Amino acid sequence: MKISDADTQFLESLRCQVRGYRFHNWARTFSSQPRFYLAPTTEQEIVRIVRIARSYSMTVKPIGSGHSPSDIACTDSIMLNMDKMNRVLAHDAQACTATVEGGMRLHELHNVLWQRNMALSTLGSISDQSIAGALATATHGTGINYSDLSAMVVELTLVDGHGHVRTCNTETDSDLFAAARCSLGALGVITRVTVQCEPAFWLHAVQEPARLGPVLDNLFEVIGSAEHVRVWWFPHSDNAVVWRANRTQRRQRTNPESFVRDRLYGFHVYQLQLLKARMWPDDIPALSREHFARRFDRRLEWVDQGFRVFNFDCLFPQYVNEWAVPVERAADALRALQAWVDGEEQKRSGVRVHFPVEIRFVQRNDVWLSPAYNQDVCYIGVIMYRPYHRPVPYKRYWSAYEDIMRAHGGRPHWAKAHKMYFHELQQRYPRFLDFARVRRDCDPDNIFVNDYLLRHVLPPGEAQRSDAQIAADQARL
Repeated sequence: MKISDADTQFLESLRCQVRGYRFHNWARTFSSQPRFYLAPTTEQEIVRIVRIARSYSMTVKPIGSGHSPSDIACTDSIMLNMDKMNRVLAHDAQACTATVEGGMRLHELHNVLWQRNMALSTLGSISDQSIAGALATATHGTGINYSDLSAMVVELTLVDGHGHVRTCNTETDSDLFAAARCSLGALGVITRVTVQCEPAFWLHAVQEPARLGPVLDNLFEVIGSAEHVRVWWFPHSDNAVVWRANRTQRRQRTNPESFVRDRLYGFHVYQLQLLKARMWPDDIPALSREHFARRFDRRLEWVDQGFRVFNFDCLFPQYVNEWAVPVERAADALRALQAWVDGEEQKRSGVRVHFPVEIRFVQRNDVWLSPAYNQDVCYIGVIMYRPYHRPVPYKRYWSAYEDIMRAHGGRPHWAKAHKMYFHELQQRYPRFLDFARVRRDCDPDNIFVNDYLLRHVLPPGEAQRSDAQIAADQARL
C-alpha cells in the first residue's frame, strides 16, 4: 500500500536528517538505516506517527543516545529521535517528584533536579541516555539499599501501538505500569515520566586497592560498608579496587584525577597498547597488572555533587556483557569466573581478557522485567575494548561468562547483546508471560517489534509470523 501524499508530507516535515541516514549505537557494534528518521516535538505528533505506521504496516523505534551495546534500538522503518521532547512538565517539592518528557537526557535531568534541590538516589556510570531509554532497560547504579532507575518511576505515559495515549501508575492501569517501567521499547513510545527523587545531596567517595579473594570472602561486609559500593576486579590477577560513597555535609573536594596518569596514559597510551595486543594477546595479562600498579594501587578521596560522583568516563568503544545474579551467589560466580580466566591464561591459545570486571549491587524491586525483580542482585559486567573501533575476539569469553552466570541463577542486562531467549527467560522471570500479555494488548500489530524483540520477547511461533509479515511489508514498500 502506497503512503498517501498527506501522510508522506507529515513524515517529511519531521525528518531530522537527509535521506540515507544510518544509525550506529555508541560502540558502533550495531547499526541500521531507517526509512524515516524523525524528530517529533509533541505527544500528538507521536500519536499520528504511530497511526500512520499501523496503517501501512511499518514499525517504529524511539532512540535516545543509542548507548545500548545491542540492537535493541535498531529499525529499518521509522526511527524517532526524541531529543526535542525534553521539557520539564511539573515538579512537587513536598513529594520530591519531577515529571519530564521522555526524551530528556539524564545529564539534563540532573541539572533540572539540582536547581529544584532534588536528585536521583542512584545512577549508572554515564548520563548520556534519555530518561525513557534508561528505564526501558532497567539501567542501574550500585548500592544494596537502592534499586534501579525503573523502580524510581512513580508514573509514566506512553503512546501504544493503537495510537492511544495511556497514563499508568500503581493505581491506574497497574499491570501496564509494572510492565512499562522496564518495557524494552516493546509497549509503546514513552512520552512522560514522573520520577521519585530525594533532596539534593553530595557524596564523599573513597577508592582503595584491595584483593579479590578477601573481598569475596567478606562480601556482605563489603556490600554493607557504605551506602554505595562498587568493586573492580582486574582479571589475570587478584587485584581489585573497592569504591565506596556516602552522603555527606563535607565541602567539595574535587576528584584527584591526573591528566598524565588518567588521560594521557590511562586513555591514549592504553588504547595504543590494546591495539598492539590485538596481534600479541599474550601481552594483556601484563597490561592488567601494569595499569593497576600505575593507576589504581593508591587511595583516592573526593567530594562532589552526587551525580558527578556516580558518573565516570567509560573510555573508548567496547563490547560489553552484564548479568545480575542473586547476591548470595555472587561470590561463587566470581570465583568460578576467576578460575576460568586463570585456566585460560595457562593455555598457549587461551583467552586473554581486558580489565575491569565491574561488580555492583542493586536492591530488589517489583518491576516485572527488572533483573532485580523480587531479589537483591549483584551485577557482574565484563568488557572487551575496541581500540580505535577495531574488533577484538570476545565470543569465547562471552560464552564461558554466560555459562557461569546461568549456572548461578543469572539474568542478563536487557541493554546488552545476550543469548537468553523466550523459554529460558520465561523460567527466570516469574511475570514474563504477564509481560507478553500486556505487550500483545499494547501492540497487537507488532509496530514496535524489531530483531531484538523477535529474538528475546516474542514466542517462537509468533516471531515466525512476524518475520513473514515483515518480509511482506518490505516487498510492498
